Amino acid sequence: MPLVGNLSDTYGRKVMLTVPMTLSIFPLVILACSRTKYYFYAYYVLKTLIAMVSEGSVQFLALAYVADNVPESRRAAVFGIMSGFSSSSFVFGNFSTRFLSTSATFQVAAAMSVVALLYMRMFLAESAMSSSTCATAESRETDCLLQKAPSKKWKLFKTLPSVDDTIFLLRTSPTFSKAAVVAFFINVADVGLYASLMYYLKAQFHFNKDQFADLMIIAGIAGSVSQLILMPILNPLMGEEKMLSVGLFFSCAHMILYSIAWAPWVPYAAAMISVVATFALPCLRSIASKQTGPSEQGKAQGCITGICSFANIVSPLAFSPLTDNAPFHFPGFSIMCSGLAAMIAFVQSVMIKPPPSPAKNCSNICSSSTAEPLV
Repeated sequence: MPLVGNLSDTYGRKVMLTVPMTLSIFPLVILACSRTKYYFYAYYVLKTLIAMVSEGSVQFLALAYVADNVPESRRAAVFGIMSGFSSSSFVFGNFSTRFLSTSATFQVAAAMSVVALLYMRMFLAESAMSSSTCATAESRETDCLLQKAPSKKWKLFKTLPSVDDTIFLLRTSPTFSKAAVVAFFINVADVGLYASLMYYLKAQFHFNKDQFADLMIIAGIAGSVSQLILMPILNPLMGEEKMLSVGLFFSCAHMILYSIAWAPWVPYAAAMISVVATFALPCLRSIASKQTGPSEQGKAQGCITGICSFANIVSPLAFSPLTDNAPFHFPGFSIMCSGLAAMIAFVQSVMIKPPPSPAKNCSNICSSSTAEPLV
């Protein structure tokens, strides 16, 4: 993901968005044609290969594009609106499957992927940020951190990122490194939750596919309302640092509530808590975007996405043994451990402090400049 982000900083977001959006069409077309055994194998192999190259790249490239065109003071709200539209599309997609046959579902999915690609190519303006932007953007809020990194005498591919760039990005900004830790633990928690939640609810309360779909729709509607309506209102009042902590606290709470569910209605109540829990990820992305300059948004968002992908690998390895071999009889033990991982992310988020206000910085500069006489 840092590689894709670096290439988008060099060649533009629109060019790099075209690649994963085009590749994502082919697996859907395979299942739209047939769902026999060999077609499914072809779908699975192709889907896996494409995911190895571009999994999650559409989301973080879209965030980098927004960061290019939206001022820092409004990024958290706009990131929330984008997440709200994603939640709305999730709800609409789940709801539409109730009225479509299996074959029609994949055909519609493939058609919508083509429409999205054509819309992006026709109506999305290019937003390429070259390295020269840092030299001319003296009025921008954030410096280009990687411009301060020690330059190497030679590189085999100058447009490709080195591991040193990623490490320098994490070491230079303490806030960015804390955001990376938060991203890791919250993704460990989320993947651990959803990897075992359906099995847990089926074993405990005999949930079926319709009840699972109801839970997904409730969570999607709650996320849409939260991100489209509440975030733009609360962000100017609270700031994304506080909203991040609030979202992570309620993420932890709703995971723990799932783990100790004592009646079939409790999972529905836990799903409603996602109204507040969905604050976390848009605020986290906004905080990360503010720590880098205009020509580094792809690298920053790609770095966070890469950390999230690594967490997606670690989480099943950590929580699967806890599900099969819990140290004591507790059906929701692995989900409780996911809640503890979310609590670690919450504690780390509390340590992220908001930047000083521009007015305060200006007053400090003015007072220091008048402290000594010119003569």
